Amino acid sequence: MPVYDYALMSEPLTPAQRESIGWHGREGVSDASRQFHYTRTTADGRILWGGYDAVYYWNNGFGEHLENSPLMFGRLAEHFFQAFPQLEGLRFSHAWGGAIDTCSRFSPFWGTAHGGKTSYSMGFTGLGVGATRFGARVMLDMLDNKKTERTELEMVRTKPLPFPPEPLRSIGINLTRWSMDQVDRNGGRENLWLRAMNWLGLGFDS
Repeated sequence: MPVYDYALMSEPLTPAQRESIGWHGREGVSDASRQFHYTRTTADGRILWGGYDAVYYWNNGFGEHLENSPLMFGRLAEHFFQAFPQLEGLRFSHAWGGAIDTCSRFSPFWGTAHGGKTSYSMGFTGLGVGATRFGARVMLDMLDNKKTERTELEMVRTKPLPFPPEPLRSIGINLTRWSMDQVDRNGGRENLWLRAMNWLGLGFDS
């Protein structure tokens, strides 16, 4: 299922602005919220700032028209200046969005098609940069029909439950997003919906 992630890129910081936030390296940083932000500096001294919402559009909405969201860009900018109040007035030179794939357990799954001649891995939920090397090795094991330590993992042997059809799909996804927002606002305490999802093996904590 496609969900959309959005990001901003700031103008280059002046030396004084860089000094004001004490961030002199190129470290990648993320917070620990359920709806988390990710950020890092670039070689030319900008700050990339993205994340927070993973937006689902009705009936698996997908296309270039969804890559530009003034609402989401505005929300990201607001959060940016909450994190970096010293940079108030800094402008953003670039803004974009794009689809990432997710599944009901928010982690990858694997399979084969075309009589075992094709293998696939999907559902990385935006966390695929580091995990795709492992995912590719699992796919190669599958193509070679090898039984390995990787292919015996439960996450490889099992598949997530499919999302229900609309309108239940949108209702469930938006209830989950609302619940995750409440976790961040309530000191990490999960509501009954998220606890039920975990019990069913759905979601990040499954």
